[in-house]
Amino acid sequence: MNLSIGRVAVLLLIILLAVMLSACNTLRGVGRDTAVVGEKIEKEADRHIDDENDQPR
Repeated sequence: MNLSIGRVAVLLLIILLAVMLSACNTLRGVGRDTAVVGEKIEKEADRHIDDENDQPR
């Protein structure tokens, strides 16, 4: 195999770009999952705060 430095650099750049693009989709999915979990925690916390306010003192 007789590849020049320029061809190797272009190949590595293409591979890096492909990895970065796939990572973007992965991180977007993680961000959505994290947001959903955060919303559920917030709703549960609000429910417990409401329960505490309903109790007589």
